[in-house]
Amino acid sequence: MKTINTIAKRFSWVFALVVMSGCKDLTELNIDPNGSDEATINPNLIMPTVLTEAAKVYLDLGFQDVAGVMQHTQKDAWFTSHNDYEWLGSQSWVSHYSILRNNALLMKRAEEEGLAFHQGVALVMKSFMFGLITDLWGDAPYSQALKAELGGSENLFPAYDSQETIYRGILADLEAANTLLSRPTEEYESILGSADVYFGGNPRLWQQFANALQLRYYMRISEKLPDEARTGIERIAGNPEQYPIMTSSAHDAAMIYPGISAVDSWPSNTFTDISGSNYRRLKMCATLVEYMQHRHDPRLPIWAKPVEIPLVVSDEFPAGTDRIVNGRRELSPDVVAGIRIDTDPDYVGLPPSHSALPSAYNLNPTPGQKSYNPHVSYLSEIYMGSKGSLLKARLLSAAEVFFILAEAAWKGWNVGDVETHYNNGIKASLETWTVGSGYPDYINEVGVAYDGRLQQIIEQKWIASWTAATEAWFDYRRTGYPALQAGTAAMRSVLPVRFYYMQDELNINRANAEAALQRLERTGYSQAEGENSAWSKPWLLQGTDKPW
Repeated sequence: MKTINTIAKRFSWVFALVVMSGCKDLTELNIDPNGSDEATINPNLIMPTVLTEAAKVYLDLGFQDVAGVMQHTQKDAWFTSHNDYEWLGSQSWVSHYSILRNNALLMKRAEEEGLAFHQGVALVMKSFMFGLITDLWGDAPYSQALKAELGGSENLFPAYDSQETIYRGILADLEAANTLLSRPTEEYESILGSADVYFGGNPRLWQQFANALQLRYYMRISEKLPDEARTGIERIAGNPEQYPIMTSSAHDAAMIYPGISAVDSWPSNTFTDISGSNYRRLKMCATLVEYMQHRHDPRLPIWAKPVEIPLVVSDEFPAGTDRIVNGRRELSPDVVAGIRIDTDPDYVGLPPSHSALPSAYNLNPTPGQKSYNPHVSYLSEIYMGSKGSLLKARLLSAAEVFFILAEAAWKGWNVGDVETHYNNGIKASLETWTVGSGYPDYINEVGVAYDGRLQQIIEQKWIASWTAATEAWFDYRRTGYPALQAGTAAMRSVLPVRFYYMQDELNINRANAEAALQRLERTGYSQAEGENSAWSKPWLLQGTDKPW
C-alpha cells in the first residue's frame, strides 16, 4: 500500500529535474529515493509524484473515454469503451487513491516540518483528487479513507461518505489552502521550483488554482445548494485581493510532458508507440468538427488535419464512377446511394457511436484495426509528438474560470457582466491554442456573439475543454448542454452520468459499497444493471431533470 518507494523508478525524469536544480537540498538529506523512509522523506521528493500522476490521470480521462462521451473524439478501432460506453468492469479508482496516499504523506511531512507552502499544495491536490472521485463515481470513501497508511486506525473497509459531504469537505479544504498560500513568497521555506511541475513553486499561482477550484465546485453544487453556491462565488469574485483567481491563460494549472520515455510522453505519441496505432485510432468527432466549422473556429486547424482525400459526388460523373483524380475521390450518385458519407473538402469527423465498424466510415477502402482512413480527418500532427508547447495536461484554465463567472452572472449573481466574462473565456481559450489574433473575427460570428443564452456559455466552455473533456461532461450532466445525442450503436439512447463501482470494491468492501449503491437513484436507463449503472443518478443529479 505504501507506493512512495517506487517514485524514482517510475518518474526518473522528475528526479532529474529536482536534482539538477536542488542538489544542495538533496545532498543534505542524504536519503535513497529508491527506498525512502516515510518518517524522514523530504516533501519535495513526494510532490512531483503527486502532481505528475494527478495530471496524467486527468488527461487520460479528458483525452480518452470521456472525450468520447462528450463527442470531442471517436475511435475507429478498439472503440467500444470510447464510443459506445461499454465501461462495465473497466473503471477503477485505485490510481486515484494511490495519488491520495502519496498526497497524504506529503501533507503529513509538510506539517511535521512546518512547511506552509507544501501544506497548501497538499490541500489543493487532495481537493482536486477527491473532487474527481466523487464527480466520477458519486459517494466514495473520504473521511475514513487513507487511515491505515498514515498510522491511524486500521480501517481497511472505509465507509462511503455522501457526495454532499465530500463537496463540503473539499470547499473547506480549499478555503484553508487559500489562507496557507496567501503569504509573500519570501516567507515560505524549502520551496523547490523544479519539484512543482505546474507552477514552478509560485505560491500566488497555487492560491489562484485553489480559488478557481472553489469556483468550480461551488458551481457544481449550484442546483442542489444554490444559496451556498451563490454566497461562495460572490465572495471570491468580489474580493480579488483575498481570493485571487486565474485571469490569464499563462497561469493555467497545467503540466507539460517531458517526452523522454513512455511514462512521461503525450499518450498518442508516435515516438514511443512506433506503430502509431494510438494516434491513428483517435479521430475528431463529427459533432465537434461541424459545430466549429459552422462558426469558423480558428482552433480547428490546430487540433485536426484536413482530410487527405475528400469525396466528391456529382451527377456529372458517369454511373459506376469511383476513381481518384487530382487527390479527390470522385463518385457517381449510384455508388453512394443509401450510404452515409461526408463530402466536406476540409475536415471530416467520425459520427458518434454510429456503427459496429466505425473504421469503414466514409467509404474507407481499407477498414480494420489498423485505422487507416484517407477520408476522415486525423488529429493534428502535434499529437504525434511526445512533447510540445501545446501538449499539456490541463487541470483547470483561465477560460474555465471566465465561463464559470459568465454562468454565475447569467444566474443573476453579483459577479460582474455576463457578456464580458463570456468573451474573456473565449479569448483566453484562443490564446491558449495560439490563435488569439483570430478573436476579433470569431467573437462576431453568428452563433458565437453572445445572445443571452446559458446554452451558448456552456457550449463555448465545451469547446474550450478540448483534451480536458471531463469537466465538460460534468457541466453536461448538470445543465443538459451541449444537447448531445447518443449514436445508434451506443449502450443506451442517452449519455451516461457516472462510472461504475468496480467489482473488486463491491467484493472486498461489500457492506459499505452496497450502502452507497442504495443511495443512487435508478432511472429508466439503468435497466438490468440496477443501481450500479452508468445511468443511475448520484446525489448531485437527484431531484433534477438533468441531463435527461
